[in-house]
This record gives sequence, C-alpha cells and structure tokens, in this order.
Amino acid sequence: MRQRHSKPDGTGGLRNDYGYDVFSLAALVPSPPILVPELCGGGADPVGIDHPDQRAVLRAAVLDAVRTFAAVPDRWMVLGVGIADDVLGPETVGTFRGFGADLRVGLSCAAVAGPREADPGLALPALIAGWLRGRVAPAAVAEARIVARDAPPDRCAELGARLRAELDVSDAPVGVLVVADGAATLSIKAPGYLDERADAVQDALDRALTAGDRAGIHALDPALCAELALSGRPAYQVLAGLFRADPMVETRYCDAPFGVGYHVSLWRPTRDEVA
Repeated sequence: MRQRHSKPDGTGGLRNDYGYDVFSLAALVPSPPILVPELCGGGADPVGIDHPDQRAVLRAAVLDAVRTFAAVPDRWMVLGVGIADDVLGPETVGTFRGFGADLRVGLSCAAVAGPREADPGLALPALIAGWLRGRVAPAAVAEARIVARDAPPDRCAELGARLRAELDVSDAPVGVLVVADGAATLSIKAPGYLDERADAVQDALDRALTAGDRAGIHALDPALCAELALSGRPAYQVLAGLFRADPMVETRYCDAPFGVGYHVSLWRPTRDEVA
C-alpha cells in the first residue's frame, strides 16, 4: 500500500506528494426522505407536463448536482448534522425502515453487499448520502462526519478548517458532500409549522449560500436557528470553514416547496485560494 507523505507548502501548512491541494469541490444538497422514490410509492417521476411534481423537480436537481460532483472524486466526505458528533466509516450501512421502506443503503458498495446488519437509526444525512452514492456512483467510497446540532459557530469553523487540512494532504481527490436543510417553519404545512421570523432568516441564508458568503453563514445565530428548526446550520458553518476564501458557487436549486428551505449547489475554491 502506498504510503502518504506530506510536505510543507511554504505557509506553515502541508501538501501532498503532488505539491498541490487535492480538495477541489463541495456539493450541497438537502436531506428530505422524499428524495427517495421508494418512500413515495416508487412511481416514476412525471415527465413532459406543465406542472411537474415538486418532489420530482427537487430530486432531479439533487441527482444532477451529485452526478457533476461524482465525476471529480471517487472518495466522498459527507457532512451532516445529528444529535452528537460522530464519525462513520465506509463500512456503515443503514436502512430507511423508519421512513416507511426497508431500503438498505451504505457508504460503500461493500457495506451494502456485506453481512452487517443495517442500522435503522443511522443519521438521516448519512442515509441520504448512501442512497445518492448507490444511485449515482456505486463505485465511490464515502465516510461521514456528523456534527452535533448544538455546535457553536466558532467550533464549526474550526472543524471545517481542520477537515480542509486533512483533505489537502490526501493522496487522492476527495469531494465534500454536505447534506443539510434550511428552516422547517416557512409555511403552515411545514414540519415545524409557520414562524413569521423564518422567511427573513431563510432569505439571508439563501443569499449567503448562493454567494458563498462565508461571513454571512458564520453569522447565523444558533439559538434563533434552533427555534426556526433550521437544522442544517452547523453543517453550513462547517462548509464555510472548509474554504479559505469565498468560493465560486453554482446554484442548481433554491426553493421551499414544502415549507422547508432546500438548497442545491456546487462550491469550488477560487484560483486565488488554490494558487
């Protein structure tokens, strides 16, 4: 097995054998179980109609972005939010049984095909990432970092910077897939019902995510986000910490069709950052 060697980069950091930063792409997708057709009756997505199913529109945007993402790295680092910090390796396998279908998914093909019992309590971001991996890039191997839902902004930024340092000394390209949701209080039909404050906070978040405004993302108030059921706040702030300068962002989807803010985008380091 080839040994990994890291070398000084002239700025106090380290770089890999190739002399450049390996990290080059992050993707941001939401985590609603409705992305998975088997949880919605398994029917085909409507095509060629004037008003397509909003689930199909969202699903298509997510799959399209992840296909672009998966064309770059064979190794994925998944970021999501959970009750507590956790690290999940490629052997991780879970099931959507708790959401209505005993669909087995995992962070690697070997995990899905292996004898290990699927975890019905696996964090939703890892389940969604496992489903996306199997659907879009079965040969890809992933691991996941779950961030505690109450992690403060400064700690999230630190986690992002630390993860970036790890990725930049990797022997092979690693892409970061962030699986996170915005406010779940944007309508009376939302999971958290309607909170009149949510629109302004979600609008500010959408602007920051679309612009790659790291300072704006870091400024999200943990207490207010918790009240608005804006569950992805820690993951967004880790993503912001992953970049050393505001990134180039390609937004593929930004809407709240079910009263929850969903954002799909691709983030790339600027030339100045990787020069």
